[in-house]
Amino acid sequence: MAGKFRAAAYPAWQRPDVSEGLPESGVAVANRPKVEAATIEDLPGLTDLVMELLALSDDFTPDHDLQERGLALILEQPSRGRIFVVRNETRIIGMVNMLFTISTAMGGFVILMEDVIVHPSHRGQGYGTMLLDRVIEFAKQKDFKRITLLTDKISAESQHFFKKNGFEYSNMIPMRRIIDGVT
Repeated sequence: MAGKFRAAAYPAWQRPDVSEGLPESGVAVANRPKVEAATIEDLPGLTDLVMELLALSDDFTPDHDLQERGLALILEQPSRGRIFVVRNETRIIGMVNMLFTISTAMGGFVILMEDVIVHPSHRGQGYGTMLLDRVIEFAKQKDFKRITLLTDKISAESQHFFKKNGFEYSNMIPMRRIIDGVT
């Protein structure tokens, strides 16, 4: 009983994820891409992917140092969020960034999902769906109440992909204010 009480003292997403880092069940296929939690050693590959994503955006100017610092802040503090990657034996193929916050409307913890990207040479092969499936599985395991997604409004292809995977438009409109001194 005491063990149960201590586990309940922490939000589910702060408890260790026993499935992270474990091999897939079944027969492993050489060089078959798999989804797993990113580590600090993945920082260079993650930074390259985010730089590529932001190069396509009208809202942001890619800045290697800023993107690297932001990714490191997530990787160094799992209570802030997680990054999942899909990788083969030689490289990271894609990634997704999840940030954790609280929703008063939902009465619990929620995920803000950003930086969903699959390298252009690997698109259309199911890797984006693999990433989303892992995020949804994680959210259910850790008792998150909602996943909010930010995607570019000019990318009809991305919007179609997310709708196909169960995401819906919201009546909420994202707005932002850049704090002076931050570009």
